[in-house]
Amino acid sequence: MTHSFRFVSILAASLLLVLAVSTPGRADDAASARDIIESQINAFLNDDMATAYSFASPAIKQIYPDQSRFFDMVKRGYQPVYRPGNFAFGRSKSAADGSGIVQEVIIQGPGGQDWTALYSLERQPDGSFKINGVQMIKTAAPQT
Repeated sequence: MTHSFRFVSILAASLLLVLAVSTPGRADDAASARDIIESQINAFLNDDMATAYSFASPAIKQIYPDQSRFFDMVKRGYQPVYRPGNFAFGRSKSAADGSGIVQEVIIQGPGGQDWTALYSLERQPDGSFKINGVQMIKTAAPQT
């Protein structure tokens, strides 16, 4: 199984689990998720591999065991996250049991293309959240 396929599999399972048992995001969890996502995006913009990698969940770190591999994967496969134009936070959903949250982020990627990024964050044993995956959805161009 390739690393990309495992990453997508972990992401899909996480999103399905969170969405299946989700409730509207609690304000404190949603604020934490937004802070983490914004901090990671800023780390990408500053080419700060160590900081960007620090927000990855243990499952992601198992797939990408060093920050260089992780950073390269993001640069290759997640250009809108790596080099966003503008971005804004949308809706969030928390798992009913508090184990995770999905945060919607609207991103203008390179070339002006709009994307919706669904960030899956997983609560850690210490109560913090780590990013467990991002699903990118290309926004269709408006019909004229």
